[in-house]
Amino acid sequence: MQKADGMNYAPTSAKTQPVVRPGEFVFSVANLDHGHIYGQTNGLLEAGGTLKQVYEPDPAKLKKFLDTYPQAEPVDHFERILEDPSVHMVAGAAIPNLRGPIGMQVLDAGKDYFVDKSPFTTLDQLAQARTKVAQTGRKFAVYYAERLHQESAWYAGELIQQGAIGRTLQILLIAPHRLNKQTRPEWFFQKQQYGGILTDIGSHQFEQFLAFSQATDAKVNYARVENFRNPEYPELEDFGEASLTGNDGTSLYCRIDWFTPDGLRCWGDGRCFILGTDGFIEIRKYIDVARDATGERIFLVNHQGEQELAVAGKVGFPFFGRLILDVLHRTEDAMTQEHTFKAAELSLKAQAVADGMR
Repeated sequence: MQKADGMNYAPTSAKTQPVVRPGEFVFSVANLDHGHIYGQTNGLLEAGGTLKQVYEPDPAKLKKFLDTYPQAEPVDHFERILEDPSVHMVAGAAIPNLRGPIGMQVLDAGKDYFVDKSPFTTLDQLAQARTKVAQTGRKFAVYYAERLHQESAWYAGELIQQGAIGRTLQILLIAPHRLNKQTRPEWFFQKQQYGGILTDIGSHQFEQFLAFSQATDAKVNYARVENFRNPEYPELEDFGEASLTGNDGTSLYCRIDWFTPDGLRCWGDGRCFILGTDGFIEIRKYIDVARDATGERIFLVNHQGEQELAVAGKVGFPFFGRLILDVLHRTEDAMTQEHTFKAAELSLKAQAVADGMR
C-alpha cells in the first residue's frame, strides 16, 4: 500500500469478509485516469466481488492494471462492458469532468455505477444524474475514500451512532495532501477538468460532515480557494477552506491543501475533530506524527474517561460488502443515494461560493 502518494493510495484489510461467493457479483472497470481505481477494485474484491473486464485506451495504464489484476479481461471498446448481461456494476475513475457523463451511459445500459470522487464538476451534471437515477432505478455510488476506506473514520462513525459523545455539535476536518507535481497528469492542473479543490478533495469532507452529524442538508457560510505557491499552474488551487451549518445545527469547518512537506512519512496528516454534547473524538487517519506511521487511531474522551483506540486491522471496510448486497438486493444500507448526491452538491456549492470571492 502506497502511503507516500495519495493518488495511488489503495488500502487493503484481511478483516473485510466476503459477502458473496465467486461469480455472484460481477463488476468491470473502465477509465483508469486516477489511481483511486485500485482502492475501489481492492474493496470490491475483498468483499467477494468478481472482476471480469477492464477498458482503458492508454496502454501503459492498462498494463499496470493487468499486472495487478491479471484475472481482468481487457476489452477494446467500453460498449463491450455495457452490453455484457453478466456485469452488475461498472467501477471507474475517469478524469473528473467526464465521470458524470460516463455514469449516464452506465445507468442507461441497466448497470450500477461506482465512481471515484468527485463524481461531478458542475451542478448541471448532478441534476442530470439525479434525473437519470429516478428514471432508471440504478445506483450511482461514489468512492468517498476518506471515510469509506479508513478503519478509524468508519469506526468513529459507529461510536457516534452508539452515542459515545452524545449529539454532534461541531466537526473540524483537516485534509492536507502531497502535491507531487512531477507525477500528476495534465488534467490535474486544468480547472475545467478537475473542478476545483473544494469540488475535488472537499467532497470527502462534506460527506464526512453528513455522516458524523444528523444533518441532511447545509448552507455554505464561507468558502475560499487560493493558489499560494504554484504560479506556473495558474488554474491549480493549492488551498481551500469552507464553513457550513447543517440543518440540524451542526457546524463544519474544513481546510484542504497541497502543502504536505516532504519530511512527512505519508501523503497527508489527515485529522478529524468531532465535538459532541457528552465528549469528543479525534481521528488520526494516516499517521500519528513523530510516533506511529500506521495511523488509524481514535482518541475518545467522554464522561467515562479517556481512550486511545488503535483500530488498524480490526474493523475492515464494511462499506464494500454492503454496497455489493445493495446492488443485488436493491437496498440502501451502504449509503443512500440522497446522501451520495448531497455530499457532491455541497462541494459544488462551496466551490461556487469560493469562485465568486476570487
